[in-house]
Amino acid sequence: MKALSLTLSLFLVCSLSMAQLDRTEKKIVQWIDQNNHEALELLKQTININSGTMNFEGVRQVADVLMPKFEALGMETRFLDGSAFNRAGHLVAKIEGGKGPKIMMIGHLDTVFEPDSPFQQWEQVDEETIKGPGIADMKGGNIIILQALTALHHAGLLKDMNVWVVMTGDEELSGRPLSLSKAALIEAAEWADIALGFENGDGNPATVNVARRSSSGWTLEVKGNAAHSSQIFKPEVGAGAIYEASRILNQFYEALSAEEYLTFNPGMILGGTDVTYNEQSKSGTAFGKSNVVAQTAIVTGDIRCLSMEQLKRTQETMKKIVSEHLPQTQATITFEEGYPPFAPTEGNYALMKAFSQVSQDLGFGEVSSVNPADAGAADISFTAGLVKMGIDAMGMSGANDHTVNETGKVNALPMQTKRAAVLLYRLFKDKALSPEKK
Repeated sequence: MKALSLTLSLFLVCSLSMAQLDRTEKKIVQWIDQNNHEALELLKQTININSGTMNFEGVRQVADVLMPKFEALGMETRFLDGSAFNRAGHLVAKIEGGKGPKIMMIGHLDTVFEPDSPFQQWEQVDEETIKGPGIADMKGGNIIILQALTALHHAGLLKDMNVWVVMTGDEELSGRPLSLSKAALIEAAEWADIALGFENGDGNPATVNVARRSSSGWTLEVKGNAAHSSQIFKPEVGAGAIYEASRILNQFYEALSAEEYLTFNPGMILGGTDVTYNEQSKSGTAFGKSNVVAQTAIVTGDIRCLSMEQLKRTQETMKKIVSEHLPQTQATITFEEGYPPFAPTEGNYALMKAFSQVSQDLGFGEVSSVNPADAGAADISFTAGLVKMGIDAMGMSGANDHTVNETGKVNALPMQTKRAAVLLYRLFKDKALSPEKK
């Protein structure tokens, strides 16, 4: 009796939600339900292809599976070679119908699981859960992009829309220089009005990202005078490299650690008489004796923040601290290129509100924003300042991504596809955003 009551309740919820949809939206939803099995099979096929970032052949194989699907929708599709930035490359697909806003949809083909990983295959855990490398991050999101566009194509709408899909091949380990590896994203963002990212975010379908913090690196190099330890602090010897590195790191902490949305992490430190550091392997060696004043110290770390203004201000503060040397020491800090911050804007919040309304009309509940402090960098970061509005985390809900226990929720695939497709339709029909929010 209880099971019957639950079934009836779910039926009533679905019926009431469907009443909020127009005739076209109902057809879109029905098509997604009718073709969800094929979507799951395609997801399984792509998951079972290893596409660790440095497995260039595997990344290209995933693209080869998806490209004909986009071409069948009438989209101009190609694979951009990534040899110039030492990566496989990117899949791009575009259609311009002349009506509605220009919408950019972002995915990525690569995963963190290289061919030597023990985690390689799709596994059905139970009726609700699938385990597989990249299912949440983000092969599920790629299929959501494709299925949403295919649903619009079958409704006769896509041919009149303006959509540019970019699926990068190096999101998990970006090629260098970033000016080349992210050029496809930036080109699409310069064209677009709206950016939609299909990462899985925090794995909760009730949230999206209206902001993502930046991610960039820094290297601190310190020099001191090598001498017998009994002479340390004397005018001609000074404090040594390790003391100077310690001073700098402590003052970083004192000056900046309380600032909201800002983190700066020294992830590696080497110090002693002789130090070597390999940038490619992120490893090194240090030799020193307790009775010798350290001559060299190297520290590497990252910075994460929410705006370019915050990043620039932080870098200036760090440079000033570095310049205030202890006796007989010298230090320099260099900042590396990285992912820019995707700052929260009124446009991003308006788009989230429109997505939330779609979700509620479909019976999936309200959608809110993830705390920016919990949102790392992603490819949508490169659209910052170029699009009028954007949100991320519209992908397949799951858990434990980047681990051998990564899972995805079976029901998340059709749910997220419906939400994406109806949002695209409403943006196209100019029904999603109120005039004052455009």
